[in-house]
Amino acid sequence: MSKKEELKNEAKENLDEKTEKKEVTNEQEELDKEIKIDKKEKAKEAIKDARKKQGKFIKEFKEFALKGNVIDLAIGVLIGGAFQSVVTSLTNNIISPILGLFGGVNFSEYSLKIGKLNLAYGAFFTDIINFIIMAFVIFLIVKFINKLSNIGHKEETVEVTTKICPHCQSEINIKADRCPHCTSELEIEEKENI
Repeated sequence: MSKKEELKNEAKENLDEKTEKKEVTNEQEELDKEIKIDKKEKAKEAIKDARKKQGKFIKEFKEFALKGNVIDLAIGVLIGGAFQSVVTSLTNNIISPILGLFGGVNFSEYSLKIGKLNLAYGAFFTDIINFIIMAFVIFLIVKFINKLSNIGHKEETVEVTTKICPHCQSEINIKADRCPHCTSELEIEEKENI
């Protein structure tokens, strides 16, 4: 082969290599574009799902917050907070001094000093009295409300439809005169109409 032909072949090979590299590069670019597009689509779907879940969460929260029970609970907490100050005042200003007459000192003044530490166990005792009073008053209120809600409600009498066989102890229809399990004859009890 002549030098010219070798150069032509070499140039042709170089051109073929460059063409192959361009094709591989083009294929790689197309794959990269497809991957980017796929990632964008997945991201869009994830955002849509997140928005749906967020909308569902907000909807559930609205349903929860606007239920009558939650509003009643909030009102109860507010009234309980106001009532707590009344009970605390009752305990601190009336009950503790009266109990203090028997002990000679107001309970809230009792404390134990250990070095720089001051344990106010008298105040703790006063808080326990507050809790007991609050619990008792709430018990009375709930009991009163339950009585009010039961006014006008008649107790439903449940009609008995079965009885126990005295011979085999099986449950049978109350109108039966013979037990279907042991075939014993039964006495029919007639109820008196009052």
